Amino acid sequence: MTFDPASFVFSQSSEATAIRASTVLPARRENVEIQTEDGCVLVGELAVPESGEITATLITLHPLPTHGGFMDSHVYRKASFRLPALAGVAVLRFNTRGTTSPRGTSGGRFEEGIGERLDVEAAVRFAASRNLPNRWLVGWSFGTELALMYGATEPVASEVEGAVLLSPPLHRATDAHLLEWAASGKPLKVLVPEHDDYLRPEAAAERFGLVPQADVVGVDGAKHLWVGEKYAARVLNEIVDEVTAQGAGPEGLPQDWNGPVASAAP
Repeated sequence: MTFDPASFVFSQSSEATAIRASTVLPARRENVEIQTEDGCVLVGELAVPESGEITATLITLHPLPTHGGFMDSHVYRKASFRLPALAGVAVLRFNTRGTTSPRGTSGGRFEEGIGERLDVEAAVRFAASRNLPNRWLVGWSFGTELALMYGATEPVASEVEGAVLLSPPLHRATDAHLLEWAASGKPLKVLVPEHDDYLRPEAAAERFGLVPQADVVGVDGAKHLWVGEKYAARVLNEIVDEVTAQGAGPEGLPQDWNGPVASAAP
């Protein structure tokens, strides 16, 4: 069974609604299929603002599928629920090869980050074909490895502005990949939880020292999975600050919404 974003039921409250984990704000949402060069069909969802200019486009790369990562990993789900309405940001989410979520299962099988190069290229090509502007890679955990390994070389590099990394483990990505990013000159925002399981802020600052333009931000109290609304909201604010001209604002993105809302299943 494939989840249909059109199944969200929106209602108008008489007063502003607090934005919570399951709050869904208005957007134009559609299920999409992305074709890779080796014949895999990747399932995903594209959420864009209901109206007005698209300020930026996020091409999201999810955590490790063998450890529960998929396109609905909570930070990306909240990004798609909120950012089109709050910041005019388009959010493309998809399952890498062999990954299953409520949206469905992508073709192929998990390939340890090697075959997934074609998934990254296909997603970027899809976003470009839709004329989605100001495209950024956003990687989380395993997704940061894909962004680092394939984002600073062609055919991806010329199609994206830069990348935002959440909890990079730097297991598969090597110093050679970091040097490619350094040479590209493209922005690299790196959010590192204080209590990360794999790479903590001090070590991250040292490793990413190879990339002069990298902005490494340690986030006090956070853990690898960014559990808790406080930390998810911080991530979304940092992303919007990085990828849009207007940013999230001095107080961050709004925490309530005066308009139609829906509620997603947990």
